Amino acid sequence: MTPAERSPMIPNRLLNRRGFLALGAGATAAFGLAACSSGGSSASQQKKIGPTSPLVNRAEAARRPANASVHAIGLTAQPGEIDLGGVTVKTWSYGQLPGPEIRLKRGQVLRAKISNRLPQPTTIHWHGLALRNDMDGVPDLTQPAVAAGRDFTYEFTAPEAGTFWFHPHVGVQLDRGLYGPLIVEDPADGKDYDAELVIVLDDWIDGAGTDPDAVLAGLKKNGMSMGGTPTSSMPDMPGMGSSPSTSMPGMGEMPKSALLGGDAGDVTYPYFLANGRRSMDPASFAAKPGQRIRLRLINAGGDTAFRVGVPGAGLRITHTDGFPAAAASEAAAVLLGMGERVDAVFTVPTSGVPVLAVAEGKGGYAQVLVHAGGSRASAANDGAVEQLKAAKTLTVADFTAAPQVSLAEKTPDVTHDLKLSGPGAKYDWTVNGKAYNPNEDGLPVRQGQRVRLRFVNDTDMYHPMHLHGHTFQVRGQRSPGPRKDTVLILPRRTVEVDFDADNPGQWLSHCHNVYHGEAGMMTVVSYVE
Repeated sequence: MTPAERSPMIPNRLLNRRGFLALGAGATAAFGLAACSSGGSSASQQKKIGPTSPLVNRAEAARRPANASVHAIGLTAQPGEIDLGGVTVKTWSYGQLPGPEIRLKRGQVLRAKISNRLPQPTTIHWHGLALRNDMDGVPDLTQPAVAAGRDFTYEFTAPEAGTFWFHPHVGVQLDRGLYGPLIVEDPADGKDYDAELVIVLDDWIDGAGTDPDAVLAGLKKNGMSMGGTPTSSMPDMPGMGSSPSTSMPGMGEMPKSALLGGDAGDVTYPYFLANGRRSMDPASFAAKPGQRIRLRLINAGGDTAFRVGVPGAGLRITHTDGFPAAAASEAAAVLLGMGERVDAVFTVPTSGVPVLAVAEGKGGYAQVLVHAGGSRASAANDGAVEQLKAAKTLTVADFTAAPQVSLAEKTPDVTHDLKLSGPGAKYDWTVNGKAYNPNEDGLPVRQGQRVRLRFVNDTDMYHPMHLHGHTFQVRGQRSPGPRKDTVLILPRRTVEVDFDADNPGQWLSHCHNVYHGEAGMMTVVSYVE
């Protein structure tokens, strides 16, 4: 019996985000091989390749090396108190913030037991990995949710090296403290740097006068009137804005960013964190002058893009979402949308420096201090923040893939448009005019096809669109574009991406703004026979 079969089914009255609609017959279709109906070229017209298909097992066997070793861990999702650096909040976490780092070798098998001690069902999604479909962590689509008080074991091969992370796919749990870094090492790595520093960025609101569920309820009740507000020069003051006496966390006016093409977010966050710490009491890293530091940057935020740089030191971008980038990508700063990862190398100067992450368009920031031997880094000030805002900042349009990971040029066998729309009067976000329903038809693809997705943003806000189970190549002015699994789609823009359909199953594609996704901006890339 597979782990998915051992997990208890959850009554649909308990389910919410990422597809928690009726289980019943719909779940039978999701977990079986087929769901048939009439109508055009829809996925339901043919047999769906579901998570329990023998083809999923076959794909996993093909990616697993002979005599692959197993790395076994345990994670407990639980309520508790977390110190954010001088501020203690009640939240949900995996026992620490960020969650414990998981580090594997390429080709190793991860066996991860999740113990759910939350008052809600939960799952874990392994963001960025081309793993087996039944281990992807999407309730009602790839597995039943893990009930409160129950356990579940994920087991899969990590086929590619890179910087990844893990988080739930239930409700808005991601915007609590349930996330952590997942690093897959390559034996060939380590030749062009001396030390690694993993930095997980986050926007924080849970336990600071409200919680993510209340924020989502307010957005749905009031539409866009719960938009985020810039926090002026004091990023750690809850709800600070033009009217601090009446502002509450989660409420305010829409922040703006030219780099993001307009609206910068829907939610006001009182804190911005780097490795679980506020900017006023940051985490630190001991280095030596002249050392080359590989930054593994992860944006685990719910509603915030970050502009990241090291004042006084340039960044050499080496990887985008885990895949090597061309060596020419250098700048003072780089933009990360929610769900995106960037690896970059910088050389430690003679004096310590902060790695600075500015909340794009929102006025706050987070930082990690890199000490240079006996020279301790000073925390960033407003001048450093303004300098970073004015610096050359790389975006996805500036990257190119390294030749060894670039897809061969090929005419697509199938093209699917994903029209992104919203918000409606009740904060409705949609793909192709529909809110997500795991039991409705997806976008059909077949094993072996070259697939092109066209993300058409018909809204006034950016959307970081993520595809599960695959990496794609971004098409654009630069050729070849970067290999990624999450890409920013700016307002009123269209972005095309290509991928090879080589991982059978039912795969979510969605906006990684946690509130947009929960409000409906998700769909399914559906393998069919």
